Amino acid sequence: MQNRKSASRPAGAMRQAVPSLADKHLSDYDPSYIGRPRPAIVTFADVAVPQRATIRVRGAGLPRNSEHADMPSSMVRAFSDPFEYQQFFRAADVELVVTERGEYAADLKRMDFHELWMQRTWQSLPFVARAHNYKTRVPVVFLADECQAPIKAAGQELSPGELVFPASGDEYHYRTWTEINLAMMSLAPDEFSSAARILLGREATAPAVTRFLRPPPELMSKLMILHKAAADLASTAPEIFAHPAVSRAMEQALVGTMIACLAEEADLVYSARKRAHTAVIRKFEEVIEASPDTPLYVIDLCRAMGVTDRTLRLHCHEHLGMSPHRYLWLRRMHLARRSLIRGAAATTVTEIATSCGFGELGRFAVSYRKLFGETPSATLRRHA
Repeated sequence: MQNRKSASRPAGAMRQAVPSLADKHLSDYDPSYIGRPRPAIVTFADVAVPQRATIRVRGAGLPRNSEHADMPSSMVRAFSDPFEYQQFFRAADVELVVTERGEYAADLKRMDFHELWMQRTWQSLPFVARAHNYKTRVPVVFLADECQAPIKAAGQELSPGELVFPASGDEYHYRTWTEINLAMMSLAPDEFSSAARILLGREATAPAVTRFLRPPPELMSKLMILHKAAADLASTAPEIFAHPAVSRAMEQALVGTMIACLAEEADLVYSARKRAHTAVIRKFEEVIEASPDTPLYVIDLCRAMGVTDRTLRLHCHEHLGMSPHRYLWLRRMHLARRSLIRGAAATTVTEIATSCGFGELGRFAVSYRKLFGETPSATLRRHA
């Protein structure tokens, strides 16, 4: 991925580099595409990115206004702490609980176009993530790697080639069992509606209930390729990504393909029963949040939620992939680790363990080492 001659040119030569960019094939950004046909333009429905110095998109003149017309920018960052990683998400509040032992690592590529926000993320360990989507964005989420294992979103299996189209402000959980690559895109509601009106000739908004779709393979493949190409360009040549003509062409291609995928009548079955289960898990999280400094037990949770032990266990296995007891334990272990990492010099392991509800310090230390690969005191000393 070193074919970056235009990236090293001086600013005065940028105008010369732009015309050839639209003519490049994805193999210029990613060697895995070498050998595939080199089309003259990237097309979808009535939208195309022509090979011109002034790059425009036919039939997709998406509206712009002063509120959303910020300059394009990108960020690429690596993380070793899930708590730090979750702070950098856009369009949703995300809370991660890593579920397996090992050395945690994550990469986040964040690309902000004029109206489109785009994120691409990789994480090394399995996790449960609670996601609360903003009402100010209309997002879609899909697996970025066509060869990776399925995950669960809101209790529904999500496989490569499928996408989640969340309801406005919806809250649900993701559950993974291996390392994962995720892709996310979002528009402001007015920009989404306007783009849909221009590209489809009809009004469209975020769905009233979360949808799971399997668009036609050629459309979904195009969306995945465009998403990866934009992320690779932002990573390896951010100055080209930030060029207004280049970023505008990429944005229009991405938005057009996303809208085309959502326009297809390709919904997967997502039953009312599963949606009701999602509401139970949401209540489960609310009860936990209401007592952040109090150890919680399954009987207390069931009483507060008005459900039976069996119901809570079934729903937790469906959405979280584990029992409520295991999930509560993992949350407390990660809260203890975060406190140890952020602890002041005078803080002790005993104080932190006790505050997180661990009364038997010996058992806590053994469990902590099994999960994180070091003793609690080692974590505290390393970050003191």
